[in-house]
Amino acid sequence: MRQHNRICAEIDLDAVLYNMEQMKDRIGSDARFMAVVKTDGYGHGAVPITKMLESVPYVWGYAVACLEEAVQLKENGISKPVLVLGCVFPDQYEEMIRYNIRPTVYTEEMALEMSEEAVRQGKDVFFHIKIDTGMGRIGFPVGEESVDSIERISRLPRVRTEGVFTHFAKADETDKTYTRQQHDNFIWIKEQIEKRGVKVQYYDCDNSAGIIDFPEMKHDLVRAGIAAYGMYPSEEVDKKAVRLRPALSLISHVTFVKEVEQGTAISYGGTFVAQEKMRVATIPVGYGDGYPRSLSNKGSVLIHGKRAKILGRVCMDQFMVDVTDIPGTRFMDRVVLIGEDGDDRITVEELSDLSGRFNYEFVCCLGKRIPRVYRQGGDLIS
Repeated sequence: MRQHNRICAEIDLDAVLYNMEQMKDRIGSDARFMAVVKTDGYGHGAVPITKMLESVPYVWGYAVACLEEAVQLKENGISKPVLVLGCVFPDQYEEMIRYNIRPTVYTEEMALEMSEEAVRQGKDVFFHIKIDTGMGRIGFPVGEESVDSIERISRLPRVRTEGVFTHFAKADETDKTYTRQQHDNFIWIKEQIEKRGVKVQYYDCDNSAGIIDFPEMKHDLVRAGIAAYGMYPSEEVDKKAVRLRPALSLISHVTFVKEVEQGTAISYGGTFVAQEKMRVATIPVGYGDGYPRSLSNKGSVLIHGKRAKILGRVCMDQFMVDVTDIPGTRFMDRVVLIGEDGDDRITVEELSDLSGRFNYEFVCCLGKRIPRVYRQGGDLIS
């Protein structure tokens, strides 16, 4: 297997499965999962993760953000249902139906046009109808007019109203009042739809925060996103309820070690100047890889199990660290940017806080030029 010495992200597939199992234990055996793999599986790699989850019986299918992501899964042999959570545009309807991809539907106009394309192809299209219960993004508003629209949509030719769902805006916050109001709105819509005799197979509203803090709101499906990758939606959810294991490590190697004298400036702008004689190592990673420039003079890495502080500005492709107190550091030594080394660990959350981001954003911004390699059963498999 090719060595990736400059940088690589190691993804532990066993950790992803472990996290799914922990969430399953939380909600019980009667609900099924939609694994959210948008933005290339939150930067972890959507195709390898979905291929691993294909054989997991309680995983119903997958959710992505756009049609392009859905088509990528289908073209890589994924057979379980794939739902596009965002907008599918009119010029994409033909491809969407041809690949049997589920759209999120939130206007009658789009439903009608999708139905017409399904009739043209002689295939059924499976709608998941979005309800805006308080997110303020996309979706039918809560009210009788929306119920009327959903009833009319359900009667369109070649249409299956497979799902109705909403999204919680504040489930990861300590105050749960707003989430309960959203759920009450969702229940009202559900009851009105059922009164009209509209057949819906799946109702769902729980996201990662909902799974952790509101397992009673699971309905027929739950959507596991950030938690599947071993990260919590916020510091305010009940971490004791679901124990998660981070799936991603970010690894590099030292490319140069030098001694510098007092007064030596390091990196662009000379924002760090040595106050004494020091040993400095260069790491071949930068903001071109998605490693934030805002970690300049703030972040650290692990070398030989010890912390090495970033000196000066993070460049596009390199940055420097202080290895004065890490004797023996030399060319090709392993560097842990995210993950464990010895008794210490650098987490995505730590780097997110230091860089002014949050964990979702940090992993999604890890660049495409970072190779992803995968571990399963303790072995590197790709």
